Amino acid sequence: MGNHSDGSPDTSGTVARAGQGEVDKFQDPGLPPHRLRLADTDPKAAKRAERQVAALFGISVVGTVVFIISYFAIDLGGDTSNATVRLQNTLLGLGTAFAMLGIGIGIVHWARALMPDHEVSELRHEIRTEEDRVAAMAIVDEIVEETGIKRRPLIRNTLLGAVALAPLPALAIFGDLGPRPDNALAHTMWAPEDGKLKRLSRDPDGTPIKASDVTIGSAFHVIPEGLNELEEGKLNEKAKAVVLLMRLDPASLNPSPGREDWAYNGIVAYSKICTHVGCPVALYEQQTHHLLCPCHQSTFDLTRECKVIFGPASRPLPQLPIAVDDEGYLVATSDFKEPVGPSYWERDMHERSNNNS
Repeated sequence: MGNHSDGSPDTSGTVARAGQGEVDKFQDPGLPPHRLRLADTDPKAAKRAERQVAALFGISVVGTVVFIISYFAIDLGGDTSNATVRLQNTLLGLGTAFAMLGIGIGIVHWARALMPDHEVSELRHEIRTEEDRVAAMAIVDEIVEETGIKRRPLIRNTLLGAVALAPLPALAIFGDLGPRPDNALAHTMWAPEDGKLKRLSRDPDGTPIKASDVTIGSAFHVIPEGLNELEEGKLNEKAKAVVLLMRLDPASLNPSPGREDWAYNGIVAYSKICTHVGCPVALYEQQTHHLLCPCHQSTFDLTRECKVIFGPASRPLPQLPIAVDDEGYLVATSDFKEPVGPSYWERDMHERSNNNS
């Protein structure tokens, strides 16, 4: 055995040993040095930042005003052209965007440019005593004072104005949701007028459809006859009455008792409004005879009266009873037998009916 004191792994120090070089604790590095911003040293820069924040809050106010004006001033009742609809949607979107972004960016700029940004280190204590509660309130008061909202009335006033007006777009939309569903969704333009049945017409040109036009596997987007001639409320009526028309092999249909005459030679018509949240059901799988809602993937089986087979929808699509008139055109023999649209409307009506009884 030789002497390994010269270069030996055990004696040379090249191999670390447990406990070697341990320290009692890490040294506290302390807080980094605070760097003053331009607004902290230059009153003109601070005033300029204050005006910028106020301008952003003012932009929010302008955005809200644009939303309100475009929502009420652009009347779609008699003008449903694409240009008018696009103009209103553009203004509504821009108004909402500027209303929300103005407040958000203004607050961020206020915090970054004017509010104190120095770092502090505090011990966390349990707040139990009255003295601690008073200390906590003092901290809150100090935070309010540091925001500068009391000594910067321009920012305070513009912020209050922006916040006060910001909810108005939401209130306008909620207030225009329309009457209760038992008055609005339970009746559509498919109901006969003076005993005259409504013909099924192509969407959007409004030309009537003959049964011979509908071949097996085809699908039509359908509106009631006379819808395009409406001068007011055309979009509202269309939203309720729009229908999907398809033709299947009559042997593949399985009508329930009382619905045997709701179809004609395999031609069936169902509401296009999904019973989940009201999205338009617009996808038809010819091979599987399934209707799909693109919003949340609710799937309806056309061979079983549009029973829900997948997705969040809780009830089938309402069926429109149809027949053929003397000229071979498809007609609706009655209105829908149940309200169209989301299933919660039907549940709401059922609950109110039980309460009244």
